[in-house]
Amino acid sequence: MPTQKKKAQPVKETPAEVEEPKEEERSTNPLDEVMSQAERAYAAYMDAERQVAKAYHENETQVAKAYRRAEQQAARAYASALAKAMKEREEAIAKAAESRDASVRQAEEDYKSAEQSANSACDAAIADAASSRDGTVERAWQVRDETIEQAWQIYSKIAR
Repeated sequence: MPTQKKKAQPVKETPAEVEEPKEEERSTNPLDEVMSQAERAYAAYMDAERQVAKAYHENETQVAKAYRRAEQQAARAYASALAKAMKEREEAIAKAAESRDASVRQAEEDYKSAEQSANSACDAAIADAASSRDGTVERAWQVRDETIEQAWQIYSKIAR
């Protein structure tokens, strides 16, 4: 009977090594006939064992090839996903930079516009205040002149 160690060793496929006994010997000795059948059965068993070992080896080879294909496919998928992620990251960074630059430009424009508006409003308020001051001073001067005129008129009436 073969052992596990025998299975691991390469076995050559050969036809049964048992010679067929001659017909007259077969019919003459029943023990020889049984022995011959046992030898043929053992040879068939060994041949089947070789075929099974070969099938297992072929299966192992196919499984290894399938594993390598799956591994290569996974590596390609990883590389593709990595490249896509890197490209998307670069595009997002570029878009964010453009948005930042546009926001900075807009903020500068808004600042300049607000500064101009504030300066215009300040100038207008100063002009209004100056105009109001000038009007108030002029009225006060007129009131002064009128008051002095009245006082001179009263004094002139008293002094006469």
